[in-house]
Parts: sequence; C-alpha cells; structure tokens
Amino acid sequence: MKYKTIRLKKGKESSLLRFHPWIFSGAIEGIDDGMEEGDTVRVVAHDGAFLAVGHYQIGSIAVRVLSFEDITIDGAFWRERLRKAYDVRKAIGVIRKPVENAAPNYNVNTTYRLVHGEGDNLPGLVIDIYDDTAVMQAHSVGMHVNRQDIAEALADVMGQELRAIYYKSETTLPFKANLGQENGFILGSTDNNIAIENGLKFHIDWLKGQKTGFFVDQRENRALVERYAHGRSVLNMFCYTGGFSVYAMRGGARMVHSVDSSAKAIELTKANMELNFPCDDRHEAYCEDAFKYLDEHDDTYDLMILDPPAFAKHRKALRNGLRGYTRLNVKGLQRIRHGGILFTFSCSQVVTKDNFREAVFTAAAQTGRRVRILHQLHQPADHPINIYHPEGEYLKGLVLYVE
Repeated sequence: MKYKTIRLKKGKESSLLRFHPWIFSGAIEGIDDGMEEGDTVRVVAHDGAFLAVGHYQIGSIAVRVLSFEDITIDGAFWRERLRKAYDVRKAIGVIRKPVENAAPNYNVNTTYRLVHGEGDNLPGLVIDIYDDTAVMQAHSVGMHVNRQDIAEALADVMGQELRAIYYKSETTLPFKANLGQENGFILGSTDNNIAIENGLKFHIDWLKGQKTGFFVDQRENRALVERYAHGRSVLNMFCYTGGFSVYAMRGGARMVHSVDSSAKAIELTKANMELNFPCDDRHEAYCEDAFKYLDEHDDTYDLMILDPPAFAKHRKALRNGLRGYTRLNVKGLQRIRHGGILFTFSCSQVVTKDNFREAVFTAAAQTGRRVRILHQLHQPADHPINIYHPEGEYLKGLVLYVE
C-alpha cells in the first residue's frame, strides 16, 4: 500500500533516530495533499530518507510512530504486535487462570493490561483484560480508524480465552475530530462483569466507569496495602471501586472506611465489598469531599491511602497540580495517628517522580511530622515503559512511616 508522506524540517529527525515514538507538529516541513486525520503515513527526513510509519493526527503530537521499518500496517502487523504483548504478559506471570474444582486461591488473576500504548509499541491504544472480556480504548484517531482490524487480530491471538471485546473511547478521543464515537461491543457480548485480581472478585464497570472500568495499574500496590493492614484502622480516600479497601479487609484490618465524592463510586465499592466480605461490619463507605472528611477525622486512622485523580493533566497545570498534591498530603500527615503508614500517589503523567517527592517533602515540612520513606512505588509490569519513551512512566507513589 502506498501511504501519503510527511516530510520533516532539516535536523528534526534526531528524536526518531533515537526511536522516540512521537513527532511534534513543529518538526513538520510539509505534508501531502489530501491527508486526513487518522491516516497511516510515511515520515521522511528533509532529504527524503525514510524514517517511520505512523498515524497522523491534528494537534501537538502530529504522528504516533507504529514502526521504524518501511512496512504495511495490515492484519499481520496487528496480530504480530498483539501476540508480542500477550507473550510479555505470559512471561511476567500476570495471567493466572482458576483451576476447575480447585479451592479459592489468592494466586488467581484474570485482570491485567494487555496493551499499554507506547510501552507495547502501539501508541494510542490501551487494552485491558477482565476475565474473558477485553476492553479496548483508543487515544488517537488512527487507532479508532483501525479498531475493527485490531479487534479481529486480538480475537485471533487470544482465541477461546476471549468472549467479547468492548470498545470504550468516547472520552479519550480528541473531541475536535468529530468522530461521533459511541461505546459498545464490537465483537461478541457478555453479561459477566466480574473479574478476579489476586484471588479477590471485582465488578468491572466498563459501561460508565473511569478508564476502562477499573484501575488495573494499582494491583501490586493494593497487595502491599494488604501486607500492612493487619490490626489497623484504614482510610481509603478517593476509593473509586474500593480496591485498596477490599485488600485491606483481607489483610485483617480492624476497621476500613472508604471515601469518595462520587455516589456511583460508593455504590461500586459496596458491591465489591459484598462480593468478597458479605455482611462484614468492619467496612463503611462515605460519599464526601476528601478535604472536608480529613478535617473532620483527626487521629482516627493509622493507615491511609491517598490516591486522587490526576491534579495536573497537562504542563500548564503542573504548578497548581503540585500545590494540590502538597495540600492533600498536608491534610493526611496532620490527621494520621503517630506510627501510622501513609500510601500517597500521583497518576499525573506531567508530574515527575522528583516533582511528586518534592511536593510530599514540602507537606511533611509544613506539618513538622517526622516522616520516613518505606517504599517508592510505580506502575506494574503489565504497564511497561518503552525505554525510548520515558513519558510513559506516569504512576508515582510513596509509602511513608509517620512518627
């Protein structure tokens, strides 16, 4: 297939020669006539030398690179990339199916990320697996245009392990593209919305929930909360579906309180708690503002989880976002009991590890509490980081011991 061509300005190919998968609009000298958003394009240097094949999009990131080889993007390409992503997940041991007629097992895990954008050399594409359902999300017009081919390739790769593919991209595609996208099944269908994470059951709200319906990226950090929960009074702030709360309950917490400003999130939390710990009076859930709740509950908890939504979604919001993280951690550090353990996170891609650590340091200094760092946390192995794309490292966390 002959693709239209994008030519770069002289000297602007250096990042591509280092295999960075983004081409910014300012690097472009010219494009072929008739090029449309979402087209697959060839990118060449100023002298015409081939550089990459990728998806064209109007905006700051003009091309997301699919290959640094001059190849055709077809069904064979999608199958090869998806098979490699699947092989990685098998290699890291994140796919652990239940054994028929076996007793419940902490080790069972049917919830994982299969494709993590640039981390799997498929920029603009996310696929999460929930038991036998894949939830596919496009973050670029090109991936949206190719959604059916990708779904068919995914079905080929996973075979009988997959019953349905749900496409959920209404809120992730650029609104200016006017694609008229609606969420829905694009292959098969299912009424089963329960998946297992480390032996715990969760309802997955892929219809209306955030991201693909569940925060898969916190799996290992939830397991760490479980290790520390025994005998403690736990507060899970910004609880969403209650993941940290369910793990804390299994860890033997004395009391677990889940808080979120969303009534829908509180409903999901209660449903997930009922799945795993029916009629267990150690847990209560509250629909309240985080800062107000912390102000009203001093010296109540000795294990806190602060996992807010992204306070800075783009660089212009970085300064205010860091102030938000400082303010939230001041509240947490002020209210936690002596000898308490605080899990605190940022999922803002524009906030670096150093940015976040400085914000938490500032909070500790303002409170005057003595604080030690026990763990530095990050995204799990099924959310890999392309070594040529450091921007893919988005999840940061610290576990603090507060004297």
